Parts: sequence; C-alpha cells; structure tokens
Amino acid sequence: MGRKGAQTRGRLLDTTQQLIEAGGYFGAGLNQVIAASGMPRGSLYFHFPGGKDELVAEALRRAGREIAAAVDGLAATAPDTTALLTGMITLLGDRLEVSGWRKGCPVATVALELAATHDVLQQVCAEVYASWERILADRLAADGHPDADDTATTVLALIEGALLLARARRDRRPLDAAARRATLLLTTP
Repeated sequence: MGRKGAQTRGRLLDTTQQLIEAGGYFGAGLNQVIAASGMPRGSLYFHFPGGKDELVAEALRRAGREIAAAVDGLAATAPDTTALLTGMITLLGDRLEVSGWRKGCPVATVALELAATHDVLQQVCAEVYASWERILADRLAADGHPDADDTATTVLALIEGALLLARARRDRRPLDAAARRATLLLTTP
C-alpha cells in the first residue's frame, strides 16, 4: 500500500475510533464514517472489504494497541505497580475529561453493546482487555505480588467501572476513589 493509501486507511480508522468511542458501534454507521472522514465510500470498501465489522474490529484493535503502548510506557518508568496504576488512571481520566466526557475506554461501549450478540467483535474486545491485563499482571508479578493474574483482572475491572461512573457523572471522583482503592489493594498483604 502506498503512502496515500495508508493515509486514507488511517483516516478511516481514526474517524471510526472516534465515533465508536463516543457513540459505540451503532453511533459509527458507515455514512457517519464517510461524512466525518471526508473519504469516498469506495475507499472504505477498498480498504475494508468486510465492511463495517472489519472496520470496527480494526479500529478496536488499533485503539487497544494505543492504550497498551501508553500503559507499557508508564510501566517502563513507574517505580512500582501502585505508581503504574495511578498513572494509568490519571492518563485515562485526563483523556476522558479533555474529551468532554466522551472518550473513556476505547472498547467499553462496543463491548457493552455487542458482547452477547456479535462473536467477532466480542472476541476483539476480549483480546484487547487481555492484552491490558497481561501488562498489569507482568508488572504485578515482577513486583512480587501474589496472584498477579487475578489482581490484574480485579484492578482492570476497578478502572473500567470507575471510567464508566466518571463518564456518567461527568466527574473525576470515581477515578480518584478507584486510585485510592487500587493502592490499598496493592499494599495490603
């Protein structure tokens, strides 16, 4: 794929990521993607012959990789797991607040909408969450925390719930509470 093709594909994915994060699967209709991206319909089907589901799946994977890279960066510089989790909550909370409470977790809305009815997109959401859990579990294990896998799942669930509450309330307090509780969870023997 040439540079122009890569730019077109990237623009379609950028637009789809923004639309699904703000409005979910059903808020990212092909007409909305085409209008918001400024790309012709033919370009969409050229780059994503599988249509909307292929486009959304790739946008979810891409968003997941972006968050994973940010968390990996935090993991590389954080002195311990507590600092990593606090940094992660701050990163996601800042992202949510700056977006006017529209962008919390880039996969949560689609996961909530389709996990029970759409096997392909459910699997993509599960893979994204698993990649984030793996980063957390690896750091927990490296810091000597017992039951690193279970703790990673618990902490991610705490963060995801806090993001949902913060978005619904348009208030960072649920994130602040999650950061405090995650710290207690990690420091309590």
